[in-house]
Amino acid sequence: MPNHTTSVFEFQGRPPLTRALPLSLQHILAMIMGTVTVPIIVAGAVGASLADTLLLIQISLLASGLSTLLQLYGVHRFGARLPAIFGVGFAYVPTLSAVGAQYGIEGILGAQVIGGLAMILVGLGIQRIRHFFPPVVAGTVVLVIGLSLYDIGVNYMGGGIDQPGYGEPRQWLLAMVTLAVVLVLSQFGRGFLKLAAIICGILVGYGLALAMGMVDFAPVREAAWFSPPRLLPFELEFPPAAIVSLVIICVINSVQTIGDLSATTVGGLDRELGRKELAGGLLGNGLCTTLGSLFGALPTASYSQNVGIVAMTKVVSRTVLALAAGFMLLAGLMPKVGALMTTIPYPVLGGATITVFGMITMTGIQLLTRDELSSRNITIASLALALSLGLYAAPEAIAGFPELVRLIIGGSPIVVAALVAVGLNLALPRKSLADERREREAIAARMQEESDGAAPLGEARTSS
Repeated sequence: MPNHTTSVFEFQGRPPLTRALPLSLQHILAMIMGTVTVPIIVAGAVGASLADTLLLIQISLLASGLSTLLQLYGVHRFGARLPAIFGVGFAYVPTLSAVGAQYGIEGILGAQVIGGLAMILVGLGIQRIRHFFPPVVAGTVVLVIGLSLYDIGVNYMGGGIDQPGYGEPRQWLLAMVTLAVVLVLSQFGRGFLKLAAIICGILVGYGLALAMGMVDFAPVREAAWFSPPRLLPFELEFPPAAIVSLVIICVINSVQTIGDLSATTVGGLDRELGRKELAGGLLGNGLCTTLGSLFGALPTASYSQNVGIVAMTKVVSRTVLALAAGFMLLAGLMPKVGALMTTIPYPVLGGATITVFGMITMTGIQLLTRDELSSRNITIASLALALSLGLYAAPEAIAGFPELVRLIIGGSPIVVAALVAVGLNLALPRKSLADERREREAIAARMQEESDGAAPLGEARTSS
């Protein structure tokens, strides 16, 4: 493949359509399932109707396309102007599910308006607050995000809670076949097959589901061919607990955006991320999150899987990524595309996404290990993990607290992890491994001196 420094593969370059389309397809395959799976999961958590579920999918596709174009081309100060893909991200799922179960989609979208504004504020002051989110804090939060998604993945593999046949062996057979295909292709596949492992797994699982009579095409037949987005398809509500939860997760997600944009410039452009690019990326993401909520779109985030494609292929042409964004826009204007996605059985989605959830967890571990594992950092990570996941597993432990506190603390482990990690990072004194080693050696030396000094006295007492 030609080096990306040639004009064809420069950011401003325009490769021929015959070459740009296959390269763009890699990004489409990497992003589309995440874009449609998140609204499906959230719709299930809030008990949305089929019509509302289709609307959430449709607007998520549109939001993915528009947010990507904004990041590619930029408008005034908004947008990173980098080869980055943005769309609705899995990192929000635990918080959105918790808020939605309590306040519905109206509460999610209302709180999201404030969350997007918080993102914009982060973008405006990123240089002043960046030190609040070192690797130990970001890694701990991302690790908790991954761990908190596992129950969703497993329940989907079992057929979906409250769905007919939940927990039956045939549901697990479908999920495990899908998972096996994803694993084989991701580990042993080459080129296109390796990049499209999740899509291929879903296609195989979907084919098996058709053979087993587990697919219902009624939603596709009922869906329209074309439907433009509508302003305020849902009423916006602003519950305080939901606002706090969304603000925290949106601010934390800004840390992921910083990491992904940095990886894009280092891996694809062979340079460090610029200040204007960083601020523009955060501002653009906040703008899309706030405006998207007015049309029913869930909050957007950078897509790490597409960052990996850019770093691996070294193809940074804006045209290639813009084609992927254009496809998402076209799919978002056609409700039948969203309806087709809703026919994918839960076990197929679970088998395909459980690997994604595991990868999120490992990303958190990688972030943690970027910083030294000193006693201080281990304390921050371990306590944040213990409290966040402990309260998530046993919400009845805070049953006597006010409802606002219960939702903020017990509803989403990510919020607890973020609060604990940031708080401890500010409160605990910073010590390097070398300082800790010298401190332990000094303590050991003092103890030895005290022991040596006490020996003669002990001998004298014995002799007397």
